[in-house]
Amino acid sequence: MAMTPKNKNNVVEKYRKHEKDSGSPEVQIAIFTKRIEELTQHLKKHRKDYATRRGLLMLVGQRTSLLRYLKKKDVSRYQAIIKELGIRK
Repeated sequence: MAMTPKNKNNVVEKYRKHEKDSGSPEVQIAIFTKRIEELTQHLKKHRKDYATRRGLLMLVGQRTSLLRYLKKKDVSRYQAIIKELGIRK
C-alpha cells in the first residue's frame, strides 16, 4: 500500500528539473498523484476504510493547492505537468 523508496526515487528522477531537485512543485505533484492512485486502488477493495479515505481527500487537497500555485506562477509548467500526468480532462 505504501510507496516504496525505490518507486519514489523513480518518480523524483522522472519529474525533477535538475540534478538535486527533489522538492519542486512538479515532483511533489507527481508523488501525490502516485500516492492518490495507490490509495484509490486500496479503497476499491476496502470500501469502509474511512481513515484511508480521509487521507486520500487530504492528499487531493494538497495536490490541488500545489497545482493552483503552479498555475499562478507559470502556466506553461502547469499545463505540461497536467498533460504528462493526465490529471485534468
